[in-house]
Amino acid sequence: MQQQTRLTEEGLLKLSIAATIAIAGFGIAVGLITRSFAITFDGIYALLDAVMSGVALIVVGLIKSHAAATMANKRLERRFSYGFWHLEPMVLGLNGILLVGVAAYGLMNAVIVLRDGGRMLSFDVALIYALVATVVCFCVAAIGARANRTIRSAFVALDVRGWVMSGGISAALVVAFGAAMAVEGTALAWILPFVDPAALAIVCLIVIPLPFPTIRQAFSDILLITPDTLRADVDRVAAAIAAAEGFTGFRTYVARIGRARQIEIYFIVPTGRPAVPLEQWDALRDRIGHQIGEEGPDRWLSIIFTTDPEWTA
Repeated sequence: MQQQTRLTEEGLLKLSIAATIAIAGFGIAVGLITRSFAITFDGIYALLDAVMSGVALIVVGLIKSHAAATMANKRLERRFSYGFWHLEPMVLGLNGILLVGVAAYGLMNAVIVLRDGGRMLSFDVALIYALVATVVCFCVAAIGARANRTIRSAFVALDVRGWVMSGGISAALVVAFGAAMAVEGTALAWILPFVDPAALAIVCLIVIPLPFPTIRQAFSDILLITPDTLRADVDRVAAAIAAAEGFTGFRTYVARIGRARQIEIYFIVPTGRPAVPLEQWDALRDRIGHQIGEEGPDRWLSIIFTTDPEWTA
């Protein structure tokens, strides 16, 4: 089952990369032909998304291979003995920052072109591109969103969000270019040079804030900020076990790093307690792990028993 999930996640990212490269190449070519800043921006935005999807694909492979103990490069495994989960929030954060940066750059260009009197372009060719791009973007987004209902991958979720954003950009261009063709030869024809930069400016203003939630979550993971819900669940289990077993106290350390959950629980055992076989301690660990839940390769759980409170600090 784990192997199937891995193939499905990687397969979706590969599909996304292939579709993104096709759209990016098409968009940049049409943008240069029509002299449309909005279409060129759409193509560059898609190209950046393809590059980041490629990086995400590499990280997914590293995480899955390490979790499944199938890492071929033993030297790499020795250097990253804690796994590669920490790379996931780094890539997600970098992706979000780059998308914001590209959109901000596009907005500045749009403002400059508007200030300089706008620019004319071939709206018929531009409209064909926008229609094709809109259909492709929303189709790929629908495929990814449906599959991610069971995969629940942060990479796929971000990729789907990127396709929705790109589809929204293309749909906005359809409206803008369609309206421009409708007013050609009329009294409103004076607005035609401003259609392309105005559409780009509006799209960038909409796109810029969208990656912020992903960036915020990524930095929370990088800084090891403890999720309140996870901490409460672990403390609840630890408190119940301490009370049931007669322990004098406990200390928990919890963090979420990408898809991984790192949990350490220290139980303070009363001094002078009669010795018991190690098998009983292992059975207790199994019971604690079962009560915490979500067992699997993405959970790092350490449970320590000690009589010295200093070991819990």
